[in-house]
Amino acid sequence: MSEAINDLQRRLADGLAKIDPHHRLFGRPVSYRVIDGQALEVTYRDVAGIADAEVQGVKRLIGRDCSCTVSPQTAESVTVRFVVPLK
Repeated sequence: MSEAINDLQRRLADGLAKIDPHHRLFGRPVSYRVIDGQALEVTYRDVAGIADAEVQGVKRLIGRDCSCTVSPQTAESVTVRFVVPLK
């Protein structure tokens, strides 16, 4: 499982700068959390806004079916979460 997580982190780190021209996610605080040993939650905080095309680009980088939620963090920023099945 840790190999899959490391691979995903590497793909996001290497590819995010290329698919995120406005740097909405690139350079933002990001955290990774394993949920019940079944999924990885990737959370970007302090995001000014995000377009559907950027979400789809991240999903392509992840390379697996995953879900994405965008929720308000403050009046000026949102939190973007991707949940990726590990199996």
